[in-house]
Amino acid sequence: MQTSEDIIREQQRAVWNQFAPGWKKWDDFTMRFLQPMGDAIIRAIDLNERDTVLDVATGTGEPGLTIASIVTKGSVIGTDLSENMLSIAAEKAQQSGLTNYTTQVADVSKLPFADTSFDAVSCRMGFMFFPDMAQAARELVRVLRPNGRLATSVWAGPADNAWIGLLMGVINRALQLPPPPQGAPGMFRCAQPGIISGLLEAAGLSGVTETVLSGQVIYSSPDEYWTNMNEVAAPVVAALKQTDSETINRIKEEVWALLKEKYGNGELALPFSTLIIQGSK
Repeated sequence: MQTSEDIIREQQRAVWNQFAPGWKKWDDFTMRFLQPMGDAIIRAIDLNERDTVLDVATGTGEPGLTIASIVTKGSVIGTDLSENMLSIAAEKAQQSGLTNYTTQVADVSKLPFADTSFDAVSCRMGFMFFPDMAQAARELVRVLRPNGRLATSVWAGPADNAWIGLLMGVINRALQLPPPPQGAPGMFRCAQPGIISGLLEAAGLSGVTETVLSGQVIYSSPDEYWTNMNEVAAPVVAALKQTDSETINRIKEEVWALLKEKYGNGELALPFSTLIIQGSK
C-alpha cells in the first residue's frame, strides 16, 4: 500500500522527468546561477583527492561533477529520483572525461548504500523537496563515515529571492492560489533558520553551522526571464496551467512592469539568498 510520502515521491519523479529537457536547454545558465552554493558546499566538505562522495539530489550533475574533478583518486555517486535528469548528468560526465562519477536512481529516505560508505555528502537544493526530511537526514548521516563531512543548501525566504518571489507573488494574487499546506515540500519550506541544522543535529552531526549566502542572478532581458521561468520553474508552470491565455498575458504584463520599476529595462540583476548548513559526524 502506497503511503502519502510514496505518492509525493512519484509525483516529484514525474515532474522532474518532465522538466529535464528544459533543464538541459538552460543548463549552462542554471549552473552559473547555482554555482556559488555548490562552491560553498565544496569548501565546507573539505575534500581530499581520495574521498568517496555522495551527491544527493544531483539533478543534472552539480556539484557532484565538480567534486569528481577534485577527488581524482576517489569517486562520486550522484543520486536523484529522476532518471531523465540523471541521464543529463551522466552525459556531462562523459563529455568531461570524468570516469570517477556515476549516477544512481535512489530515494534519499532509503539509500541503497551500506553504513559508513562515504567520506562526504553534498546536497544542493534538495532538502526542501524531501517528503520526510528527518528520515532523509538520518539516512545521509548513516552512510557517512566517522569524521565525515556533510553540507547542504536551501533557499531562504521569498522576500529575499526576488528572482522567483516576484513572479510567484503576481501569480498568487492573480489566481488567488491557496497557500501550500504547512510543511509541504516546496522551495521555501526550509527557509526558517534552524530547521535543517536541527534535523542534522538530531540525526547525529556535530559542529553544525548555518550561514547565509546571497547574490544576484543575471538575466539579459525580461523576455529571457519570462522564458526561463516558463521552461524550468515547476511552480510557475503548474500555476499557469490553471488559467487562460488572457490571464497569463495580464500576469506577464504586471511582471514586466514590476521588473522595469525595480530593476530597469535591460539586463536584470535579481537578488537571491540561501542558507548553507554544514557539520561532521
